[in-house]
Amino acid sequence: MRYSLSRDIGLTGKIDFIRTVVCVKALSDATVLNGLSLKNRFIRAAVGEKTTDGTVDGHILGVYRELSRGGAGTLITGFTLIDEAERLYPILSLYDDSFIDGHKELTSLVHESGANIISQLVYAGSWVIGNRRGDVLLAPSAIKHLKSNAVPREASAAEIKAIPRKFAEAALRAKKAGHDGVELHAAHWFFLCQFLTPYYNRRTDQYGGSVENRARMLIETYEAVREAVGRDFPVWVKINVNDGFDMGVSLEDCLYVGRELSRRGIDAIEVSGNWMDRPENSGPFFKDEAQALAAVTGASIILTGGNRDFQKMTEILNSTDIAYFGLARPLMKEPDLINRFFERANGKSADS
Repeated sequence: MRYSLSRDIGLTGKIDFIRTVVCVKALSDATVLNGLSLKNRFIRAAVGEKTTDGTVDGHILGVYRELSRGGAGTLITGFTLIDEAERLYPILSLYDDSFIDGHKELTSLVHESGANIISQLVYAGSWVIGNRRGDVLLAPSAIKHLKSNAVPREASAAEIKAIPRKFAEAALRAKKAGHDGVELHAAHWFFLCQFLTPYYNRRTDQYGGSVENRARMLIETYEAVREAVGRDFPVWVKINVNDGFDMGVSLEDCLYVGRELSRRGIDAIEVSGNWMDRPENSGPFFKDEAQALAAVTGASIILTGGNRDFQKMTEILNSTDIAYFGLARPLMKEPDLINRFFERANGKSADS
């Protein structure tokens, strides 16, 4: 499927919108975020890319070669493992130094095309990827995962304390490998996300109950990462603002998390949620929640999910405090979509 710039992207006869409406901000704006130059406001949102042993292989390099040439200013990698205990998952890894050289090759390739690359770090927990049914799976509480159906073991206090250190070590490897920053994956019901979600977190200790306690794990992880990589290295986070089920995270919870992370120096917050049940062309899915976060934090807000209409994105950019726009599935189908948009916006020919 190709996204039509005149039909699916919503630019029918209206490309002059970008030229004629007086806009303070444009999708093509170059910006700077904690010393990192972003050539435009488009972010390639993370999609898990399979690799057999966690390494950067030829397939991964091919995917990012196309993406880096496609026009998005910044690429977020597919989620990348921080713990060797999850090594059987067929995705990228940074849980030991042996992976650094492969990531150096990846970051060099992306930089050659003038794009940035952010390493998205994850501890999966009971969101099983592949076959680990016989292994010990950790979660805040022993609650069956609604997506994977895996039943985990409740993590002990000692096991909880070890996870932030593993994130920090992986973040430092990402920095050594030439990544332009890291993103902590605290969305989509992976381990960090589960602590924030009352359905998955039934703990009665300092990590459960109140939002202050449920947010503690993510805040401690961020603080460990920040200490490891320093203040001048971009650290982002991806959070759910809508779980889509009973006992899910609330907007008030998210606003608390956003304020606390912003106060501690988080550079950007990527807003996502339960997109799986949403029609592909019904977005942007989480605009209102993203704007609410933008209004109470000093961090830059990235709106991801359902971004298909470039005119709508321009309107949101100029009517809210949302700063960036993440696209995932559209760039899987058409890695050059952003280039085509800019060509059309500049009056050049583009496929329709």
